[in-house]
Parts: sequence; C-alpha cells; structure tokens
Amino acid sequence: MKTADLDKKFDANEEDILDYFDSSKTKRVNYEQKRVNVDFPIWMVDSFDREAKRMGVTRQALIKFWMAEKLEAI
Repeated sequence: MKTADLDKKFDANEEDILDYFDSSKTKRVNYEQKRVNVDFPIWMVDSFDREAKRMGVTRQALIKFWMAEKLEAI
C-alpha cells in the first residue's frame, strides 16, 4: 500500500489502520525494564503497603508511580 493511501484511510477514520502494520517487533524507546534493589526501612515499607492498599495497587506500582511523578517534576 502506498503512503498516500494509508494517509487517506487514517484521515477517513473508517477502519483500523493498525492491521496494516507489523507490531511484533515494536518497542517503546527507554521503556526497557531494569531490575534494581533498594533497601527501605520497615516503617517506609509499612507506609507504602498502607497507601498501596488504599489506592488498590501493588507496592511496586505505587513506588513506580511516585518515582515517575518526582522525575517528571525535575
């Protein structure tokens, strides 16, 4: 398919154009995972767990969310 034809399909918004792409090898840049170990005092872990439970998420998700917020603010 030519680029112009794909552009027309996209602009018309009448069908899902993702079917025309091979997404099997796509990846988000800078979103690869790397495991790190961080030691926290027990009182912090307990606080994480209480807040995570209140929010209905895991401790890991809470910490990732808070870290992302902090880094975006820099």
